[in-house]
Amino acid sequence: MNAHIIGTGSFLPEKVVTNFDLAEHVETNDEWIMSRTGIRQRHIAVNETTAGMAFEAARRALDDAGMLPEELEMILLATVSPDHIVPSAACEVQAMLGANNAVAIELNAACSGFVFALNTAHAYVMAGIYTKILVIGVETLSKLVDWSDRGTCILFGDGAGAAVLTADECAGIQDFVQYADGTKGEALLCDAKPLQNLFVQNGQQQRYVRMDGQEVFKFAVRRVSESIDQLLARNSLTTGEIGCYILHQANARIIQSVIKHLKEEEGKFPMNVERCGNTSGASVPLLLDELNRSGRLKKGEKVIMSGFGGGLTWGSIYMIW
Repeated sequence: MNAHIIGTGSFLPEKVVTNFDLAEHVETNDEWIMSRTGIRQRHIAVNETTAGMAFEAARRALDDAGMLPEELEMILLATVSPDHIVPSAACEVQAMLGANNAVAIELNAACSGFVFALNTAHAYVMAGIYTKILVIGVETLSKLVDWSDRGTCILFGDGAGAAVLTADECAGIQDFVQYADGTKGEALLCDAKPLQNLFVQNGQQQRYVRMDGQEVFKFAVRRVSESIDQLLARNSLTTGEIGCYILHQANARIIQSVIKHLKEEEGKFPMNVERCGNTSGASVPLLLDELNRSGRLKKGEKVIMSGFGGGLTWGSIYMIW
């Protein structure tokens, strides 16, 4: 049995911050940001919370699937920006939904989080353990960004996306690959609370995202292309058979480089990075919901998903919609 997506949902904060808005606070401009990232605006949380955004996306996904919260057997939530260390955002969403029969687990694989969570759900379905699973990707990255650093603050946005999965004999996830390289972890880093107790006093430290942009760019283009090539080869597929590629929306230039490597049609690579920025673990499900609700994804269509980011982590999925 395969894990098959039967419903999607998403949520974006009300506040929209354009490149022109950012130019009032840091030394940058719209042309500089667009030429390097393809980003024109992003949504930033003001009153919204990580769990609250996840709940809204989950509620909409359940409505789309025609499933009640109490039918869920599992909730997998991917994030690097929860509201609390304990309880997990997954447990908070379980309570908000009233999904009392679902086990709730939080997963951190940075920008690969939703893809890794989908793969985890697929493994549970294949094992016959759970067959009704809610997978969420959600981020409030605005609280982790140094808003005086123009190299990072221009990139990130907030939001949430979700998918409801059930078991299917034919459609759904057919194959996946996923990897990690912890030796390159410092290329994209955000510190947690430092050790501080009776015996160690480290004082207060700023804990913002720090990134080696060139290193992350080279890693993403190389590894995403490799993972897609690997899936195509071991499933005896040609690029011409793939109807849609749903890639993590980190940077338009990264996606364009992958298109060039695969020698594919640009129209097969939908993007919303211009409007949403890089929402880390939320970017794939945000785009997925947009495509699903617009009718872009057709039943039986072959789809590739890819996530890549901090860890460093990366992975791809081959599915039949």
